[in-house]
Amino acid sequence: MFTNKARILVIGIFVIAAALAINLREYELAAIVGMFVLLLIWGYFKEGTIVMAAKAFHNKNYEKAESLLLQIKNPNWLSKKRRGFYEFIYGGICLQRQDFAEAEKHYEIAAQYPLRSVNDHVAALVHVANLSIRHNDFEKAKAYLALADKQEEKTTAKMKEVIKRLHKELDNK
Repeated sequence: MFTNKARILVIGIFVIAAALAINLREYELAAIVGMFVLLLIWGYFKEGTIVMAAKAFHNKNYEKAESLLLQIKNPNWLSKKRRGFYEFIYGGICLQRQDFAEAEKHYEIAAQYPLRSVNDHVAALVHVANLSIRHNDFEKAKAYLALADKQEEKTTAKMKEVIKRLHKELDNK
């Protein structure tokens, strides 16, 4: 749960500590510090800044959330769970900017990964269906709503209401 700058700073401090431990012939301590450095590097690639971005997104600080997400140079390297969050949050940011085509793309990718809960997964599916209706792609909307319907028993009442509204809207088209 570090920004990239903080991660580099901490790695720098650990490298100095490892060098000092080696100089003092404390090889076990140097090995432990080295493992912490490797853990921080692994976290950069597999965890990224997703947790902080999610917190900023939850607090409706979309600019900060986006800047944290942009620190992730290659989202394909994120772990599966983090990648789903990355795409889900980025889709929400795109919705706030009213960049609907980009939001749809991110929500489609998010729906392919595990999310925090079934309701979040259904929310991603519903967002894609809703955006597809807005783009007059009714077949795609029906397909995503069908996927959302399969999880109906595990979704919240609010989400069920949104799905029902989208079905009604599709029936009128």
